[in-house]
Amino acid sequence: MADQEEEDLKMALHMSMQHAAPEPKRSKPRDAAAVAPVASPEDCRRLQRELMAAAAEKRMMEAKKESPASTSPVSSSKIVKSSHDVSIERVLESNFPVSSSKIVKGSQDLLKERVLESKEANLGLEEAKQLFSMMFGSEVSKGILAQWSNQGIRFSSDPETSMGLVQHEGGPCGVLATIQAFVLKYLLFFPDELGKVGSNTPQNLGSRSLSRNQHVATDNLASLTEDAKERALVNSMCEILFLCGSNKRAVIATLTILENVEESEDSRKDEVFTKALEGLSIESGLDLQKILRVDTYTSQASALQRLKTMIPVFQSRMGAMLFLISALLSRGLDSVQADRDDPSFPLVTAPFGHASQEIVNLLLCGQAVPNVFDGRMDLGGGMFLKGIATSVEVGFLTLLESLNFCKVGQHLKCPKWPIWVVGSESHYTVLFALDTTVQDENELEERESQIRKAFDIQDQSGGGGFISVEGFHQVLRETNIRLPHEKLDHLCGTGFIVWSELWQIILDLDKSLGGLKDSTGLMGKKVFDLYHFNGIAKSDLNGSQASSGGETPVQRPRLTKLRVSVPPRWTPEEFLADVAATSGSGGDGSGGNEIEVAKPEPPQHAPLVDCIRTRWPRAVCNWVGDPPSIV
Repeated sequence: MADQEEEDLKMALHMSMQHAAPEPKRSKPRDAAAVAPVASPEDCRRLQRELMAAAAEKRMMEAKKESPASTSPVSSSKIVKSSHDVSIERVLESNFPVSSSKIVKGSQDLLKERVLESKEANLGLEEAKQLFSMMFGSEVSKGILAQWSNQGIRFSSDPETSMGLVQHEGGPCGVLATIQAFVLKYLLFFPDELGKVGSNTPQNLGSRSLSRNQHVATDNLASLTEDAKERALVNSMCEILFLCGSNKRAVIATLTILENVEESEDSRKDEVFTKALEGLSIESGLDLQKILRVDTYTSQASALQRLKTMIPVFQSRMGAMLFLISALLSRGLDSVQADRDDPSFPLVTAPFGHASQEIVNLLLCGQAVPNVFDGRMDLGGGMFLKGIATSVEVGFLTLLESLNFCKVGQHLKCPKWPIWVVGSESHYTVLFALDTTVQDENELEERESQIRKAFDIQDQSGGGGFISVEGFHQVLRETNIRLPHEKLDHLCGTGFIVWSELWQIILDLDKSLGGLKDSTGLMGKKVFDLYHFNGIAKSDLNGSQASSGGETPVQRPRLTKLRVSVPPRWTPEEFLADVAATSGSGGDGSGGNEIEVAKPEPPQHAPLVDCIRTRWPRAVCNWVGDPPSIV
């Protein structure tokens, strides 16, 4: 190789002293080469420059390899320049002369596949300070930092909840619950893909589709293999990061101090990582800048492979924070701040260190918007509030809606897959169904959705539930509702129309007039199962691992199965009266589902039921054992 380089350099120097075209180098007999076209002077000069550049580049690269590696931080601009130079070198190593425009194009193409993939890649100090300030603010407590520095992304070791990510620290539940929702999407609705050898190389994770008409997932969640769960986790993390990166890029943040232990034997990785992280604390942007390694990918296949390799890092105690950092950098720090209504507050909220709604929305829809309604709300004067712009793969429900603090829009309430992150005042959990048809609407539900959508369009109160008289008449026209004059005058008498009053009138209005009153009571019946997963380890008295004989209760996540009945009547009172009448009459027992609705178990209540009713109004829920907890 060294002799070849010397020959190339000598030839280039020789050419520089000639005015005529030289005889070309021959790798074939003279008679075969004689028929080759003679190069023009311009081609000779170009070849001369390229040969000299190639030789010089090779010598520089060899010198770099021989010199000791620098330990000083490298800025982003230097990393990009280095990658660009390496790309040009690769093009120049080709056996064919290439024009300068092709060299630039070739380097750009290579950069598309490998951007900031150098081991020197890390954040600049100012960017690291901005990142830390965005997450935690300037006066964060050590307790909050400890919560976020001691939570890995790990599956539960408990057999009955092994499909779930376990949480040991308060705070990062918003990150874990959102990842959990995507993991369930793959485990429940893409199980065959997880078993394929090449399943970690999809072309577009977020655009997959299945027929949802009759798709029912298995309920044997305890039988999932470790390999299937890891693949689901890797696919989920990759999909979320590309979602944050507008499906153009994913940034994966890891730790520089773990680079030397990445190649450890799998059986010892946990032990080696734990030892490497001993004494590590993050209390400032400078600390982040010292330990973070940042790699950017535009190829999903490359990102998946990197995430698969780095799974032990994300399972370590720094995992939840590293994934949040990855998501923020994938979106771009400036873009995150532009998404927010008030970027002056930290994303991790005081005083308890919970993930804000902006973090959850970023992971669900790719934008760090603070609100859960659909679209944007115009406040006038060029001011507006930002909500969810598009439909999502997995959704979101919140207890705060049942308390009238907010209104979740249809994008989050009706996701592509029947999986929801559930928010309470202090915690995030996950609700899901195995049957995709639970979201199918019957005739009455479709009518309800149509009326509510028309009302919400006219509602400029931020989800307060009232509209102007002019907007009300527009709703009546769009939904073809014909109210009697006395009811119309009653509603319009105050100058504005409240949703709750309008809804009661519509419930009592006959279907022939555009209302929802159904004298038969046969339409609107629904019975289905939901599952609720709370990843935080708590005392559990249910299941095979429950304590007995006065032993200490088992600390583990909770998975609760709920039977949900949406009554055929449009008020709970009517439903219970109908149940009593049907039970007393003895019924003929025809129709399986109708029997289940007619003779339900006594309704049970917990705060989760209030969340479920924001999605399925009037739902009645039952479960076995302890009530499901959303805190």
